[in-house]
Amino acid sequence: MRGDNNMTKALETAAVLIETLPYMQQFAGKTVVIKYGGNAMINSELKHSVIQDITLLKYVGMRPVVVHGGGPEITKILNQLGKQTAFVSGLRVTDEETVSVAEMVLVGKINTEIVSLLNRHGAKAVGLSGKDADLIVAKKHFAQVYENGQVTAVDIGFVGDVEHINTDILNALLDRGYIPVIAPIGVGRDNASYNINADYVAGEVAGALGAEKLIMLTDVEGIYGDYQNKDTFISTLSLADAEQMIKEGSIGGGMIPKVETCIRALQGGTGKTHIIDGRLPHSILLEIFTAQGIGTQVVK
Repeated sequence: MRGDNNMTKALETAAVLIETLPYMQQFAGKTVVIKYGGNAMINSELKHSVIQDITLLKYVGMRPVVVHGGGPEITKILNQLGKQTAFVSGLRVTDEETVSVAEMVLVGKINTEIVSLLNRHGAKAVGLSGKDADLIVAKKHFAQVYENGQVTAVDIGFVGDVEHINTDILNALLDRGYIPVIAPIGVGRDNASYNINADYVAGEVAGALGAEKLIMLTDVEGIYGDYQNKDTFISTLSLADAEQMIKEGSIGGGMIPKVETCIRALQGGTGKTHIIDGRLPHSILLEIFTAQGIGTQVVK
């Protein structure tokens, strides 16, 4: 009886592997950019699940690139230093001390931890900030504040927009079998450091590389026509409809930068973009290697 059970399990495993075969063949040699953030960066079990997924992508012949955030950790360290955090239009007001803390946390702590975990799982990972080989050339971002029907541009310090992505360093690493892990700190033409929204960095990197996919890990299942109604879940959304939903206000809050990132990546040359629930173990594999997927794909 026990032998029969073992054989059943083995056959089920074989069936799962056979289901993934067409996707492995389709995506072998293709670049996939993963925006790593949310609860999957905090929960220890989910963290290891994500690392395993990325390692597996590498071992089946794909070229993963990781872009990570770290806002909650930055806030935590600033609080420990007795420094209050202010936000304008959802972006952190970043003075010289704050950008130094952000760089320390993103590059010195979070980036090195992700690289270490990937290496421990057998992948060859290399940590990068936007300063390395001028990977992310940035310019100052001015927050748009809407008040009394007027739009005002507000200087919020060392917060940046991506001006240029240097793909040479990324392709050199990818061609040699390494996984680039990118912290979203950019360098200005004035040599100043700029903290940049990690979603936007991921989208710009995906577009610049002409990635096959951009996968964004979030703390929600995906996009809803009405976020209060679970029955309005959208599995596939066109670029044009995504733009229209933002204009109409159907997509709002923290989902706006993620959808805008998908739009920018598609316009830049990315094949498909995916917003998936990083709270689900092995969500990356489920999205890439199963027919039904698990999140919302935004496509051209």
